[in-house]
Amino acid sequence: MPMNKVVHAAQRAAFSAAIDSAIKAVRGKGPENMAEQAVKLVNLAQPLLAHRYPDADWDKVRAFVSDPGSKWMEYAYKAINEIDPHILKMNTLNLVYEGMFAGYNYVMELRRKYDCNMPWILLFDPTSACNLHCKGCWAAEYGNRLNLSFEDMDRIVTEGEELGIHWYMCTGGEPTCRKEDLFKLAAKHQNSVFHLFTNGTLIDQAFCDRVKKVGNMAFFISIEGIGDATDARRGEGVYDRVMHAMDLMKENGLLFGTSICYTSANYKAVTSDEFMDMLISHGVRFNWYFHYMPIGDGANVDLMLNAEQREYMIHRVREIRGYTGGKPIFCIDFQNDGEYIDGCIAGGRQYAHINPAGDVEPCVFIHYSNANIHDKSLLECLQQPLFKEYHKGQPFNHNHLRPCPMLENPELLGEMVKRSGAHSTDMQQPESTDDVFRRCRPYADQWTPSADRIWAEEHPDCASCASCSACASK
Repeated sequence: MPMNKVVHAAQRAAFSAAIDSAIKAVRGKGPENMAEQAVKLVNLAQPLLAHRYPDADWDKVRAFVSDPGSKWMEYAYKAINEIDPHILKMNTLNLVYEGMFAGYNYVMELRRKYDCNMPWILLFDPTSACNLHCKGCWAAEYGNRLNLSFEDMDRIVTEGEELGIHWYMCTGGEPTCRKEDLFKLAAKHQNSVFHLFTNGTLIDQAFCDRVKKVGNMAFFISIEGIGDATDARRGEGVYDRVMHAMDLMKENGLLFGTSICYTSANYKAVTSDEFMDMLISHGVRFNWYFHYMPIGDGANVDLMLNAEQREYMIHRVREIRGYTGGKPIFCIDFQNDGEYIDGCIAGGRQYAHINPAGDVEPCVFIHYSNANIHDKSLLECLQQPLFKEYHKGQPFNHNHLRPCPMLENPELLGEMVKRSGAHSTDMQQPESTDDVFRRCRPYADQWTPSADRIWAEEHPDCASCASCSACASK
């Protein structure tokens, strides 16, 4: 069991009261109250994470939140005043306290107990169905053949919460095709958050009203660029529908950001000042950038970035989210921010993925598995042979600009799948790791010199220190 129920209830109540107090003290009353309230929350968090971070780090955090005129404190002040208070509280309480603090501490205990990876984030696909027919998307062709039942999803979350997992992301397919079951799930599991990756086209006022009622939901809206850039892939008129959805969500105080796949064709457009300003004006709080992955039969390798383009992305995303300058929108680039999370986070190290057939996969982009939730418990699925191979192999490269066992180290994926006996779970047709290797090897070869140069420039002592498992073993 996680921590003592009485202790947990007391801690949750303390955080809940502190969040309520902070929202009340700051909302509509000027940014000068931000620092005091933020420091109170930091002081509450420190005892829970004292074993993970030294006191000096907490002092730095207190100094950071004590500057009400900084870019990011102004960003926080704006969010507190614009996001619905119930949504703000539920996402903060469940994501930060339950997920990052109490839940994560228990996840770490379980990692030691079972000597395996144990995630604190879980992605699952409620359905393979989608209401759009986007170019290059398997869901457009596969249709609604596969679905996790409400009972499946409820069991996943129930078992996940018992393991300390309180952050659930719903991918697909289009998860809002299953909105009734997802609202029911969020209402039942009020100690967790449910974040949906969505095309946004099914969001209306009634949808917003229900989100405000449950509180513990947020959204990542997929978008390829401004106007025709989105319509060219998703269909005529989709961009206007997405903008309408964003405006509705902004008016209702919903918490949402974007999910952006960047390619050789759009990487500059989706990081431009014009694009950032447009998103901010429509209420977007954050951008999650994902490098194009050449997955599945017919994947277009021409959309993969060359070394110069990827290096541009590294510098541009960090410029946008800089402590000063840039734009007041938080950006994460999951391929290029590996140094902040020690490389690959898949295979249960920080997250895992469950497809609509119930297969538990190491990554939303890597479709191989030894386990299915219809046959095993969630804990048993997380202990499957392929996940143990991930556990033994991570980090897959001491250079965290080359984190992935598929994209930048493609020989490793095939080796792990072979040793574990995992099978292909691709939705269209089974895919050999040899095919994945052939697509990714040229990319890995052309990116490696640039990645190593950039890493050496930014981490000059890393390669020779041998102080981490990555350097010592690679």
